Formats: sequence, structure tokens, C-alpha cells
Amino acid sequence: MHNHYVGRFAPSPSGQLHFGSLVTAVASYLDAKSHNGKWLLRMEDIDEPRCIKGVDKDILTTLEAHGLYWDGDVIYQSQQHARYQAVLDDLLTQQKAYFCTCTRKQIKAMGGVYNGHCRTEPVHSNTQDCAVRLKVDTQLEAFDDVLMGKVMPSNSSSDLIAEDVVLKRRDGLFSYNLVVILDDVFQKVNHVIRGCDLIDVTPLQRAVYHTLGYSTPEYGHVPVAAVAPGRKLSKQNRAAPVKNESALDNLVRVMHFLGFSFPNASEFGDIDSALKTAISMWNRKKVVKTPEIIVPQHESTYYSEPL
Repeated sequence: MHNHYVGRFAPSPSGQLHFGSLVTAVASYLDAKSHNGKWLLRMEDIDEPRCIKGVDKDILTTLEAHGLYWDGDVIYQSQQHARYQAVLDDLLTQQKAYFCTCTRKQIKAMGGVYNGHCRTEPVHSNTQDCAVRLKVDTQLEAFDDVLMGKVMPSNSSSDLIAEDVVLKRRDGLFSYNLVVILDDVFQKVNHVIRGCDLIDVTPLQRAVYHTLGYSTPEYGHVPVAAVAPGRKLSKQNRAAPVKNESALDNLVRVMHFLGFSFPNASEFGDIDSALKTAISMWNRKKVVKTPEIIVPQHESTYYSEPL
């Protein structure tokens, strides 16, 4: 049994929030608040070349406009490098991780799945052109998703677990699968509500938790807003930024999207009263049990321009 509920929302400041990201923000907020828990905010800006200056402030403004106030300070991954590196150095010292010089081309020649070459033939010099991999000997396991039910490891995640996970890339950037876990542990996050686009990687991340000796959080995945089957709404396919002046309407749309019979915006005086109603109505069993929902192409709420 977990201690006091700690949840989080962790957007990447590579673009403004769109409807799909608002769905995740609202769902994670409602799940936390309906359990009298904390809702933390983290900027996942570890891949700094992809991030856009100033977008983090836009995200904060949008969350505030929708009444989604976070607990505590906002954590920025770009400011945590020393903490990540300390963990990495410790793993290398304990020989739980190792340097790897294999290129993508070489891995492709192996059949597309890393065969542990540098684990069995150690790289003795810490050259700059090395990745760092974690020795993963834990088997992939099914897990109970608090929203979607029993989730079995998929073929795609099985391919990933066959490899020792990259912790730091050859270009010097820390990998998402390392920092997301270290941050959740650091922030004492024990409930993760996020989009179904990350459900396949969850067995892998749980295996990394076990390998590092940490307790895994409970996971829940909400449907992804998609433009077409397998193509989630994103800035690459012209997802419209959320309109802050339409916060009430946006919340109503999110609740309907998630499967709730929610009153119209006109029935609320402000966003705070609507959120209170949403918190009281929140029920994990009522969330739609489907990985994605296609949103209408003609709706300006979802798209910046007609497709």
C-alpha cells in the first residue's frame, strides 16, 4: 500500500499545450485531488534542442487559466544534470552500467536489437563517443493499470527489454527512461496518470525501477486524442494551442472525451466551481477504456487549420 498520494504532470516545453496534453493534465489533477493527494509539476526539458524558449511560461499560464494549480516548486530536468550524473557514476562504479560504443548502424546489423556486445566486451576507456547502458536482467511483467486494467507487455516493449537500456546517449544527453524514473523517485511520486502513448514503454520502465532497487508507482493511462489511427494529436500535425479564454468549455470537452456525463459550461459560474464538480465526479472506472479517440478534423479546438 502506498503512502500519501503524490501525482504529477510532466509536459515537454517543445510546444504549447494542446487538447491532448490538457486531457492528461486534467486527468492527473482530478485523480490526485479526488484522493486528497499532491499534484506536482515538472518540465521535461531534458532534450534541450527540442525545447522552445518561453514555452514553459505559456504552459504555466495555461494551467493556471484552467484552475490547475500545482503543489510545490516546478522542477526543470535541465537543472538536474548533476543529480543524474551522480546516479550514473554510482551505477558505473558498482558495475551495474557500462559504456557502449555501438552505433545505430551496428545495432541494425545485429537485427535491430542490441545484443549486449559492449557488456561482454567491455569498453575500457571513457571516450566521449560512448553511450552508457544499464544492465537489465529483470523480466518484463504485466501490470495492473488503474484505468485500463491488466496490461500485458507488447512486442514493441519486449524488443526494448531485450536490450540493456540506454541511460545516457552518445550525444551526451541523458535518456528519458532514466530521468523520468529518477525524477519520480526524487519527487516521491507514487501515482502516474499519463497518455496511452506511453503504455507500451511502462513494462520497460518498471523493469528499470526494479533494477535500480526502487518501488514502482501505480500507473494509469488515459486515451490519446488522435488525428488518425496511430497518429496522436501533436504540434507536428497542426494541433491547436489550448485557448485560455475558453477554459470552461475546454474542461467540459475533456470530461466528455474521458467518458463522463458532465454539465455544460453555462451551468458553472467559473472554472473553480467546474473543477470542484469534476473532482467529485471523478471515478477511474468511468474513464473510457480505449487507447485513442479520433477527434473531429473540422474542429478549431483541436486543429490550427482544417486538414
